[in-house]
Amino acid sequence: MVRFRLGTRGSPLALTQAHMVRAALAEAQGWHEDAVEIVPIKTTGDRVQDRALAEIGGKALWTKELDRALLDREIDAAVHSMKDVETIRPDWLHIAAMLPRADVRDRLIGVETIAELPPGAVIGTSSPRRRAQMLSHRPDLTITLLRGNVDTRLAAVANGDIDATLLAAAGLDRLGREVGHAVPTDQMLPAPAQGAVGIETRADDAAATMLVASIDHAETHACVMAERSLLAALAADCHSPVAALASLAGEMLTLRAELLAEDGSSRVSGWVEGVLGEELGPRLAVDLLERAAPEVRRLFAGG
Repeated sequence: MVRFRLGTRGSPLALTQAHMVRAALAEAQGWHEDAVEIVPIKTTGDRVQDRALAEIGGKALWTKELDRALLDREIDAAVHSMKDVETIRPDWLHIAAMLPRADVRDRLIGVETIAELPPGAVIGTSSPRRRAQMLSHRPDLTITLLRGNVDTRLAAVANGDIDATLLAAAGLDRLGREVGHAVPTDQMLPAPAQGAVGIETRADDAAATMLVASIDHAETHACVMAERSLLAALAADCHSPVAALASLAGEMLTLRAELLAEDGSSRVSGWVEGVLGEELGPRLAVDLLERAAPEVRRLFAGG
């Protein structure tokens, strides 16, 4: 008997993450896993693979069909990679839980280190952040658009279509792909919320919200929300090259971030620290924008 319906994108990684949520819910509630139905939903982001997300609607392309299914009560909750969720969400939605965060780093596929890339190497990515960070280290690189699921991107390197690409270590690990070399966070700070899986419910569905909250990992939730608060304060969008990472030690939360020009020619970084619950994102946003060069500041509405 199905007791709960989980909506998810249909990609291999999204389905793997939905199965992780189903297992966690079943364990927390003492259910058999069959009590949780996984409902794959095709999103616009999955259908359109030949253009950058920023050109065709941004992160909403990953969420709008799931939002509609949730609003129409076709599903009880939606599973998301949190880095793909828009910063500003509808009031009727609630981020009810996050699973424990996985490896936050990027992995470089094709070579061991950025320094080992040959002069003028072609790097495939659709991420403005990765593009800007790679060019800041290596202005000689050629960046080309690369979208698609994990296996599509790995095949582009294996086939020699590109010299290298970057993928989130968390996604590779969840799919059991032992490939690539992790890039240290002091060299490439990750995308806000990278490595985190979130579950949204309808704010008016107290039963579903409470049930999902039973699997919430409080540390991950606090760190990801701090990173998202920075994005909100910056009014960052899909065109904005921004990286951020929060960490928690006891009650003290540290938030690091960097903003970059699109071509990597300029960057500004900083960090703030405060007690759990303090509004660190807006504080850091003000500091970064005050110190940013005009070519960086113009990419953020706060600038």
